[in-house]
Amino acid sequence: MLVLSRKQDEKIIIGDSITLMVVSIQGDKVRLGIEAPKEVTIHREEVYRAIQEERQRHSSGSVDTSSNAS
Repeated sequence: MLVLSRKQDEKIIIGDSITLMVVSIQGDKVRLGIEAPKEVTIHREEVYRAIQEERQRHSSGSVDTSSNAS
């Protein structure tokens, strides 16, 4: 893992098409701005894991339809 230090408004460039910028730092939270091509999906880790779990449930055929009732 590459670990870099950046101050507010400083950027990190990934490849030729992805830019990360430290937008603000408040206490223990850092806000990041991300510029990337539309075909690059970007998710917070917890959202990514939820998507992967949902895909696994669908691919294994054990889809719970009880919450889909109107």
